[in-house]
Amino acid sequence: MNKFFILTFLLLSSTLIFGQNSKSKTTETTKPFVLGVIDEIQSKELGENRILNIYLPEGYNPKDQEKYPVIYLLDGSANEDFIHISGLVQFNSFEWINQVPKSIVVGIATVDRRRDFTFPTTVEKDKSRFPTTGHSDKFIAFIEKELQPFIDKKYKTNNSKTIIGQSLGGLLETEILFKKPSLFNKYVIVSPSLWWDNGSILNLDSEIFQENFNQQIEIYIAVGKEGLAPTQMPRVMEVDANLLAEKIKASKNKNIKSYFDYFPAENHGTILHPAVSNSFKFFYPQSKE
Repeated sequence: MNKFFILTFLLLSSTLIFGQNSKSKTTETTKPFVLGVIDEIQSKELGENRILNIYLPEGYNPKDQEKYPVIYLLDGSANEDFIHISGLVQFNSFEWINQVPKSIVVGIATVDRRRDFTFPTTVEKDKSRFPTTGHSDKFIAFIEKELQPFIDKKYKTNNSKTIIGQSLGGLLETEILFKKPSLFNKYVIVSPSLWWDNGSILNLDSEIFQENFNQQIEIYIAVGKEGLAPTQMPRVMEVDANLLAEKIKASKNKNIKSYFDYFPAENHGTILHPAVSNSFKFFYPQSKE
């Protein structure tokens, strides 16, 4: 009987030791899964360093002559939209999909989106609730004078520049479109917070509405079933997005191509992914054979 217990103990001990060794060996062979690179830019316009998450397409080689479109992503932190938007870009650029050309994605990591994405407001309630707001002018200057030149100098880029943003990011995009339209030639404006400052941005005039504006720009606007905006003067986000689309369409400028997309089954939290996917179909339509 004693021999039986001794044998059982040895077998159990061997099993535990083997399991620990196997686990140890497994741990030793694991490696990080790398999606892109983390870059950093020192901004004089913002007075701070900003983190950039960069997705480089398959086959990217800085020594090659090939140059790539750049997709600038607002809210581009790793725990925000960088991973799933980069995944969409990668998927749609697969050879068997071929919806989007291989592209570089630049995710601008968030520091203070209310500060960076909004212009000054006259609404006292919003000024008191969000005291850091109203500095989009500095962020736009950062994009124009620092970020884009930094990316163009360091990476293999061509002249195609897309910007993607949602909510306050969509508000910032609209401001860029109206004030500095030449910064990008493709705009993906999703669920824009046009309610900011009681919708004053919808009253802005812009050079894109002038007949002599000759830059080719494509604008994709999307909104879900999102209801009232969080402001003291109730505004319906679907209505505001539609007003923006109608305002752009009314310009009748042949250099401006726009599309309004309504997602009744999506809300403010779920719309970005399907909207960006649809925007690629608008920007890069495939011929029907």
